[in-house]
Amino acid sequence: MLVDSHCHLNFPEFKDDLDAVIKRAMDQGVNAFLTINTSLDQAREIQAIADTYPNVYCTVGAHPHDASDHVYKDVYEDLIRLAQHPKVVGIGETGLDYYYNNSPRLEQVESFKTHIKAAIELGLPLIIHTRDADEDTLACLKEFPKARGVFHCFSGGMDLAKEALNLGFYISFSGIITFKKADELREVAKFAPMDRILVETDSPFLAPIPHRGGRNEPAYTRITAEKLAEVRDISLEEVTAQTTQNFYRLFDCSQK
Repeated sequence: MLVDSHCHLNFPEFKDDLDAVIKRAMDQGVNAFLTINTSLDQAREIQAIADTYPNVYCTVGAHPHDASDHVYKDVYEDLIRLAQHPKVVGIGETGLDYYYNNSPRLEQVESFKTHIKAAIELGLPLIIHTRDADEDTLACLKEFPKARGVFHCFSGGMDLAKEALNLGFYISFSGIITFKKADELREVAKFAPMDRILVETDSPFLAPIPHRGGRNEPAYTRITAEKLAEVRDISLEEVTAQTTQNFYRLFDCSQK
């Protein structure tokens, strides 16, 4: 069994065929899904999807792109309240994105720290998005040593990977590891301890080769797992078993 540890099933790309998307994934051995919240005003929509499918879990959080929309509101209270839904198993996605800078950096930092505090209060893992913001992302996390979670869709270098692992975080690999120019990322995938690795699609984005340029979907988790097995020179079965075990160790989906 595989788990797509990060997908966006509420996005418009899936509005017409979500049942078929879930079925195709399950046909490929993907039997659990974590659908990620990027804007708090969509939290109920995401929770409704999780309620519809027994094997879909969800998170609550505001993407750093949208930090400006949330930073002056009662974000902490909203996170605590929305996380009471029985299928919420994580906080995020949250973090820092200095590549696009869709929200001012100080507001991104404030939003990120609010999410970290809420995650610690709730005892839930963080789903972290970081791009061109390694130093500040790590600095924020080091302020809160009780924080735990995953660096999703990891695309950083070896230095960031080592720092994240040293802080106790997991690293999740997406279809990017199949891209032709992703040699450095494949080295990280080879280096990271097997008991700290997750796989994901980040669908509908970042479809792996040979589907690059089209809509990504959870069925393609298997392609990422196959590439990870190739990079590490181990069997697909070992990748499947270990990444699934890792997911359920990090995310408490019991009785959900």
